[in-house]
Amino acid sequence: MTVDERIAAAENKLAPMFARIDEIALGNQEKVLSAFREERIALRHFVPTTGYGYGDEGREALGRVYARAFGAERAVVSPAFLSGTHALTVALFGVLRPGDRVLCISGVPYDTLRGVVWGEGNGSLADFGIGFDTVPLDGTGKVDFPAVRAKLGAGAYKMVYLQRSRGYELRDSFTIKEIGEACGFVRECGFSGCIFVDNCYGEFVEPQEPTQVGADLIVGSLIKNPGGGLAPTGGYIAGRACYVEQCENRLTAPSVGGEIGSYAYGYQLYYQGFFLAPHVVAQSLKGALLIGQCMAELGYENFPSLDRLPPDITRAVRFDTEKQLTDFIQSVQDVSPVDSFVTLEAWDMPGYDCKVIMAAGTFNSGASIELSADAPIREPYVAYFQGGLTYEHCKLAVREILKKLI
Repeated sequence: MTVDERIAAAENKLAPMFARIDEIALGNQEKVLSAFREERIALRHFVPTTGYGYGDEGREALGRVYARAFGAERAVVSPAFLSGTHALTVALFGVLRPGDRVLCISGVPYDTLRGVVWGEGNGSLADFGIGFDTVPLDGTGKVDFPAVRAKLGAGAYKMVYLQRSRGYELRDSFTIKEIGEACGFVRECGFSGCIFVDNCYGEFVEPQEPTQVGADLIVGSLIKNPGGGLAPTGGYIAGRACYVEQCENRLTAPSVGGEIGSYAYGYQLYYQGFFLAPHVVAQSLKGALLIGQCMAELGYENFPSLDRLPPDITRAVRFDTEKQLTDFIQSVQDVSPVDSFVTLEAWDMPGYDCKVIMAAGTFNSGASIELSADAPIREPYVAYFQGGLTYEHCKLAVREILKKLI
């Protein structure tokens, strides 16, 4: 069987899921369009501002558009968020105070957040006397509800934290249904504080966001899903107004909060990227399913399961050796539109406890809504494949990857 025949067979098998992805994208596109129309977005919202940014209509309206689309009371969207980890950090320090405690119910958080939580002498939560407890996932990679109940009953927690994506773990990410069930269970246990969801990689994958099923606060990066491949940097925080306002005070200063913040380059790419995001996410999901189906047929174990819609845009592919892993990552770089000629090397990326190799031949540096792949150099050897602005690019990439593997 030729490579093109393999791809055609995979597409035929995936056709029902592709159709469902298109339905979800249509619903999410309608939701975003409605938010634009209801906020009466106009050309004046795109103009640059300088200085303090008092009365910056573009900044203020962009937050309201996000809030409407995500079913939230309030949102702050800003290029001043330097990464997803930075946005998460601002939100954590915005809501929490010395002596508070957090219960993370999705196991140990993603690598770059561990220094934020437990670092010593670097300004971490621990340095400020904020406790952060974790509940390991059960044997199936799901929230361990009995253990969560026991923890909540044994301590006074200000926040319950859940990471939607798998990070560098070999498990499925959480679906909106599972997040809703977790939020409901936590409330049934008598918890009345802030339920916080790291929403990275999950926006617009399903018809609802965590804020619509019980989460009080969600956070994400704009060089992932909601930036639509156009936002050059930034992040967002959305949810209940009381919590978002606390986060705004930490992003700027308590005396001015969300009233300031200029952007000298204008907001068009942020609005346009958010408008395109439902479609771009759908393209990425299809690409991730295609690579997963083709790799499975070659005998490579990968996650999530191919018999249901993926809960986020990432796909984990397991290899037997470090060389197989790095060759796969290099093959993604080889089919990138930018820096396709670069030979990749693993390096000590800030925030990680081992070397990481990353294929990111992207227009926006490190943007994981664009076709990319990365992996920690450690066992098990798992590559994390994500993104793709167009399905056509994903398909061409899969063709070249299969040629090298076969």
